[in-house]
Amino acid sequence: MRFTVVSRASVPFLSTALHKFKSATPSTRVYRMATAPSSAAVPSASSAIDFLSICHRLKTTKRTGWVRKDVKNPESIADHMYRMGLMALIASDVPGVDRNKCIKMAIVHDIAEAIVGDITPMDGISKSEKNQREQAALDHMCKVLGGGSTAKEIAELWMEYEANSSPEAKFVKDLDKVEMILQALEYEDEQGKDLDEFFQSTAGKFQTETGKAWASEIVSRRKNK
Repeated sequence: MRFTVVSRASVPFLSTALHKFKSATPSTRVYRMATAPSSAAVPSASSAIDFLSICHRLKTTKRTGWVRKDVKNPESIADHMYRMGLMALIASDVPGVDRNKCIKMAIVHDIAEAIVGDITPMDGISKSEKNQREQAALDHMCKVLGGGSTAKEIAELWMEYEANSSPEAKFVKDLDKVEMILQALEYEDEQGKDLDEFFQSTAGKFQTETGKAWASEIVSRRKNK
């Protein structure tokens, strides 16, 4: 297995974020492991629980966009990913798109946010810096999981989504936007908020027929309410 060393000095947020987890390595370096897995096919019980304990933060970290708009009891990152998983489950079959892969991708696409949080364009962080932080966080989480085929699959799903490089990635990218505007509509209805910026930010950006149809339905309901 070949490792690329990423110094914490080059990604300063990791020094603060990672020390909270007992599973973090005592070394001052984070080891990249996006390529060949170890011989272990599945993580040990210890590695699995360490990994899931990090993922707990997905359940408790609120989505930044809603917090900025003063939404009461805003959804968590995990809430968002869970409904995306359901969307992938119930969507019509699409030729050339692997439904099971889409479900998996939906539930891991924001997994690095367990460490870095929900970074948005309003945070003043460049896209390249955001990607660097999330990549380093993902690498750490896969290392905690013990490497192996499971960690490799998570890393590959995440990178494929980020690169928008497959039919499944394009489909899940659309689900990400659809889930957001559906949630925006629900907050408008429940709390009387004006969340038009979320609809404007996604308009015309859907890549699939399912995404376009579902978004159109949501927008239509918003106009007719």
